Amino acid sequence: MTVTIIPATTVDIPAIRSMAEIAFRHTYSSILTAGQVDYMMEWMYSTESLEKQFMDGHRFFIAVINDAPCGYLSIQKERVTEDDVTVYHLHKLYIMPDRQACGTGKMLFNEACEYVSKDKETAKARIELNVNRYNKALGFYLKMGMKIAEEGDFAIGNGYYMNDYIMSLEL
Repeated sequence: MTVTIIPATTVDIPAIRSMAEIAFRHTYSSILTAGQVDYMMEWMYSTESLEKQFMDGHRFFIAVINDAPCGYLSIQKERVTEDDVTVYHLHKLYIMPDRQACGTGKMLFNEACEYVSKDKETAKARIELNVNRYNKALGFYLKMGMKIAEEGDFAIGNGYYMNDYIMSLEL
């Protein structure tokens, strides 16, 4: 099976939402309450939210096998630091459960790195991301060379928090 990574547009919002219904819920169903997962799905994956993310400069990419989407990522340029590093935030990287541990996640992560390398405004760049402290993807990100920079508990509304590590990778 050949995996192809394609840039996504707003036309792909239904496919992203469809994958999130499975992959996002699968990832968090054993970590968060059903109420928090529902809240986060609406907050991050409603059509309106995804349209706004595209307008705010999020770049989405979709992994496809035999014309079927099997994963997605979202990355956004955030800032240039005082020491001239272009910082990007990897907001989303999710793989359908039946495609996990098959190399698709690594392909998407490498796509994000390649995108940053081409898009950066400065000689140096850094990718940062938030990952739930209990998410098994933590091991994946460590394997990809990311380091834990800090941790925090971030209020997201409705009394819910994201209990995350903030990870980074210098490119």
